[in-house]
Amino acid sequence: MIQISILGCGWLGLPLAKALLEKGFLVKGSTTSEPKLPRLKDIGVAPFLITLHADAISGDLVSFLENAQILIIDIPPQLRGVEKENFVTKINTLLPFIERSSIKKVLFVSSTSVYSDDNTTVTETTFAQPVSENGIQLLQAEQLLQQNKAFLTTVVRFGGLIGADRHPIKSLAGRKNIENPNGFINLIHQKDCIGILLKIIEKEMWNETFNAVTPFHPTRKEYYTQKAIDYDLPLPEFEAMHSNIGKKISSEKVVQLLAYEFKVPYL
Repeated sequence: MIQISILGCGWLGLPLAKALLEKGFLVKGSTTSEPKLPRLKDIGVAPFLITLHADAISGDLVSFLENAQILIIDIPPQLRGVEKENFVTKINTLLPFIERSSIKKVLFVSSTSVYSDDNTTVTETTFAQPVSENGIQLLQAEQLLQQNKAFLTTVVRFGGLIGADRHPIKSLAGRKNIENPNGFINLIHQKDCIGILLKIIEKEMWNETFNAVTPFHPTRKEYYTQKAIDYDLPLPEFEAMHSNIGKKISSEKVVQLLAYEFKVPYL
């Protein structure tokens, strides 16, 4: 039976762990919060308390990786606030542990922030040229993993994440002078994030890079105005004077190579 270790059982990692268990995989999961350990155990995940730092790792990472064939890395860069740390050095610190373990395949959760906001349709062949610190460090982390010959790495670049308990309209409602009204949305629902990750594992799609964004791209003004109405929230107001349309992310490779059909196509 295949064993999978998920580094980061948070908003996406926890429901992903549940889905993997339902598929018959053995799952180990990590969290940085001790109170969350019983929750992992209750759903059948072997729980580990692990925290990555720039120069060290807290927790029993060796046991966490032991006997696992696949490692899913789903830890966001912590680049804001008082406790911000360099994400690239964290991945660099992690690498020797993976190399010495039974892990042969790595699935790295990244972001479409690795692309610049040029007015173009973006595919996996588009040159990644991030401008944000988040995007810069994610791209460097991707490269560290994919260049390592000890294992195969597939990178999934998700767009903006939404779900039943998470939607950007909740922070945009009632705001004024929001930029880029004619820009396209590049979002994906939690259900499709999980569905795509499962497909990659099921179809053994390793050493690949996938953009993962729902193929539904109304303008920001159209979409968020309608969502404010749907949620009965104050309408956001957009600034039309300075509009940079920005990128539109294509997920055609996900649809074609994985034969994936989006579960929440209209968000």
